Formats: sequence, C-alpha cells, structure tokens
Amino acid sequence: MKKKWLLPIFASFMFFTGMGIHDAKAATIADITNTAKAYIGAPYKYGGTDIKTGIDCSAYTQLVYSKLGISLERTSKAQYQQGTSISKDNLKTGDLVFFNTSGNGVSHVGIYIGDNSFISATTSSGVKVDSVNDPYYWGSRYVGAKRIASFSDYGEVKDAEIDFSIYASRGEVALRLANKLHLDTSNTNSSFPDIKPSSKYAGAAEALKKIGVFTGDDNGKFNPGSPMTRGQLSKVLVEAFHLTQQGTAEQFIDVPGSHWANNYVAILASNKVTVGKGDGTFGVNDNVTLVQLEAFIQRLAQ
Repeated sequence: MKKKWLLPIFASFMFFTGMGIHDAKAATIADITNTAKAYIGAPYKYGGTDIKTGIDCSAYTQLVYSKLGISLERTSKAQYQQGTSISKDNLKTGDLVFFNTSGNGVSHVGIYIGDNSFISATTSSGVKVDSVNDPYYWGSRYVGAKRIASFSDYGEVKDAEIDFSIYASRGEVALRLANKLHLDTSNTNSSFPDIKPSSKYAGAAEALKKIGVFTGDDNGKFNPGSPMTRGQLSKVLVEAFHLTQQGTAEQFIDVPGSHWANNYVAILASNKVTVGKGDGTFGVNDNVTLVQLEAFIQRLAQ
C-alpha cells in the first residue's frame, strides 16, 4: 500500500468563485518547490504525459499541481486562461510563468520557484531549472504569469509521510541495483533483523550486503521502507559500480570539501552520472526520486 505524503494537508483547499484561485493556506512554499524539483531530469516528449517515458511542459505543471490537489487544464494556452494575472515584479513561488517559444503566442509554461528561477519541462534537457530573465533565451520570450494558488511560508506538516510513488525507498533502491548488477538474489534468509524472508526486498538486500554496498544502521537494520537522500545514493552507486574519479568534476555549493559525501558526489559528476539540479546545487539532503534513481542507473549502464 502506497504511503501518502501530500494529500492530507490539501484536503482543506477551497475554491473562490469568480477569482479562480485556490486557497492553499495549508500548502507551503516548500511543498510546491519540493514537488516540482522531485522530477528534475525527467525526459521531454512532445504531447507526453508520462514522467518516465517523456512529458511536455503543460503536462508537467499539471502533474505537479495535481500532487497538491489543484486541477490545471492540459495545454499551456488553456492554463494561461486560468487564475489571476501577476506582474513580473510580483512573482511568488508557485506562480505559473508563460513564454512564447513558437512565435505564435503562449507555447511554454513553467513554475516559478523564487530568485528569478523557474522549473519546466524543456525540449533540450527535460525538466530543469532556468532563469526567467535568461538573456540568451527565456528573457525575451516571457509573456506573463498567472497565480493559480497562494502558498504559505508556514504550516509545515508534522509527521509527514513520504509518497513512494514519487520517492525511492531503500528497498526499491536495492531491488533496482540488484537487477542492474545481475546479482544472485536467491538467498532470502536475510541477516537484516527488519527484513523477513518473505519480503520482496530480502534477496536484493542480502545480495548487496554480500558485496559490501549495504551494511545496515547502528542496529544492523536495513530500513527498507525509509527514503534515501541523494547524498546517500551517491555513496551507494560509487561502491556498487566501483566508480573512480575521472578527471575534474563540477563542484556543487551544497557539497563543500568538508562534507562527508563530497568525494562520492565528485566521482559521480566526473563520470557524468549527475550534473546537479541546475541551480549550482546537488541536492545532497534531498530524498532521491524514482525518476532520478532510474536516470542515474541508466547513465551508469551506458
């Protein structure tokens, strides 16, 4: 049974007739930005609606908003007819920003995430972060913005659970790695006290322990239902695929030389497994998404 993370806090959404604005007081800025960034790296496909095989710009914004309990129309032109117009000087996190990339009016949409940045599904790089004022492309193609919902700086949810339809659990990481490495997973007599032989993770977890990738926590537990951060995954991937440094690597501002994951992240970057989140950070403490996990593994398999 999939755990729910976002839905409970949005149950109180209300729609104001005539304004077209959702009262998202229960939703925070962190909720919209974290949900939007969860899909960074997802591939682009014109007309696509699947985050794994390819998604276009308006399907992406529709998907992100749907995770917050908010309905958007399917196309960028239709989404431009929703909400309330907002001037560029008054943009707030969560506003939809629109661009003319075809020469025929609104043809691209993204989600503003603050600091003059927005995130969208681009034809060139899939879901990524760009500057609204980018002088080389986006700046001159900006059309306008619409506020569909207002997001609070407060209201953090206590005891929030992770939605594992988006994020990768440690058990899921084990399953996918064992499969990609073609490990023998027939031994389901797990030495981890929190994994029963009947668990679908038993064989994979034990196989990865055998090659030294997973050793368990201080109590020897595997914690298959817990999320994994991007920093933790970098260590697992480097050790699982026996990666080594390949020349110089991009430096990320959130992974300084003193950080425990610096070497692992640098090795991933030097092997072109990651280019970060597009804003100068790696997202070392972010929970890794299923899309990101699959992208990393696919790049390692090339």
